[in-house]
Amino acid sequence: MPHLIVEYSANFAADVDPQRLAKHLADAAVDTGVFPVAGLRVRFHPVEDYRVADGHPDNAFLHLMIRMGHGRDLDTRKRAGDAIFKALCGYFDAAYARRPIGLSMEMVEIHPDLNFKQNNMRDYIKARGVQAAE
Repeated sequence: MPHLIVEYSANFAADVDPQRLAKHLADAAVDTGVFPVAGLRVRFHPVEDYRVADGHPDNAFLHLMIRMGHGRDLDTRKRAGDAIFKALCGYFDAAYARRPIGLSMEMVEIHPDLNFKQNNMRDYIKARGVQAAE
């Protein structure tokens, strides 16, 4: 973990380059030293039907949900969240300067007894010669 789930209004699609933003967010998450590379997932969901604020067609939104494994203390989660949100906001500086945008982020800790997974990513990452953070 974590899984970074990006939801954004369809009118914001021209400013959201999913592959570039995925790398930017993944790098920010890994750079915190809190999250392992092998557990990282980033996915995007454009939203076709939405209303933002007063409904003006220029209004756009992007919401980042971070779902993470249980067990990190509040200070660690807050530090990681601050770093990732700063990276998210920085990515959109130019767009933010020219149009109305609502950027938001939340971190959700997954219950340890209700988290089921199977993952062989570490083996493949190791075989490719990339260091997988534990």
